[in-house]
Amino acid sequence: MKFPLMRNNILREDLDAVIAHLRQDDPVLTSGANVRAFEAEWSQWLGVKHSVFVNSGASANLLSMAILRIRHPEGGEVIVPPLTWVSDITAVLQNGFTPVFVDIDPQSLGMDPKQVIAKLSSKVRAVFLTHVQGFDGLTDELLGELRGRGIPLIEDVCESHGATHGGRKLGSFGWISNFSFYYAHHMSTIEGGMICSDDAEVFQQARMLRSHGMVREASDLALRAEYQRRYPELNPDFIFSFPAYNVRNTEIGGILGRSQLKRLDANVARRNRNLRRFLERIDPARYRTNFKLEGCSNYAFNLILRNADDALVGRLTRKMLESGVEFRRGSAGGGNQIRQPYLRGFVPGGYHRNFPQVEHVHFYGFYIGNFPDLRDDEVDEICAILNSA
Repeated sequence: MKFPLMRNNILREDLDAVIAHLRQDDPVLTSGANVRAFEAEWSQWLGVKHSVFVNSGASANLLSMAILRIRHPEGGEVIVPPLTWVSDITAVLQNGFTPVFVDIDPQSLGMDPKQVIAKLSSKVRAVFLTHVQGFDGLTDELLGELRGRGIPLIEDVCESHGATHGGRKLGSFGWISNFSFYYAHHMSTIEGGMICSDDAEVFQQARMLRSHGMVREASDLALRAEYQRRYPELNPDFIFSFPAYNVRNTEIGGILGRSQLKRLDANVARRNRNLRRFLERIDPARYRTNFKLEGCSNYAFNLILRNADDALVGRLTRKMLESGVEFRRGSAGGGNQIRQPYLRGFVPGGYHRNFPQVEHVHFYGFYIGNFPDLRDDEVDEICAILNSA
């Protein structure tokens, strides 16, 4: 593809840092000092107290829901978006919660906050909100309502590193937040993710859940001592607190993360500059341009038709393929998750039709690659291709 979804997201300087580590006589490769340093540096950058590095954003989603299940073994409802990555919803199902769907706000592509508020009830255990492709999905009204009702917010920020709400970074508002460091995202550890929180108990549980549930993974010495007191017949190195997972990352991931974090803010600024140029040059008569740009940290160029037009979709698809413009149809996660086969039996037949905003994106929305070394002339050429369809 002439215009791929991502280009040059791991630079020579990142690889040199890995090579320098590997040149040691006996380098540590499993989770070690660089993982812990990356967690600390990420926490400082984000403005939270605790971060736990895992092997993917999907694993961060899974641990978040596992921690919620520890709080609520009886289950309950979790409000989720229909426009998100699959793991947000499957993590809810895998931990025995019932997903409750809310349609999207077309300007942020996140859940419509007023519809979220309307779905809040005594059964709701959390709101699992995705900040879609760099856009801020929060409102002060939603935050105030959740605080007033004591319902935790869990933020999926996997596509929105560095985005803000009211000048404060997304991922620092929720009880828990999740990030992804997959290759195409704002920064990459090849595969990787982070679970973040200000809650000390969440931090200890995430550390144990990440590594088979082993109590020795907790950094709280008093907690470890309490488990040893309660289970004196067990080897203290092998006390397993929860039925857990192995989702650890490695020293190589930690080194890449530390290297990439140094230029993340500059990359976000460049992505946003590219986005504004893109929106100024695509045809506003055919494509939506009125997105919520305040605080955004653009992940990809969203190309959403103003009106349902199957003929234009056909011409546009052919033109992009002919011109080497890589794209994904349906935007985040392939469009309306409610249409997916894994939800059969969980939602009634035809339920997807109750969500007209995400249905429009499903059929008439695309995203195109945006990345820091995309040049102005390349943005202009992409826009000319789209406008010629």
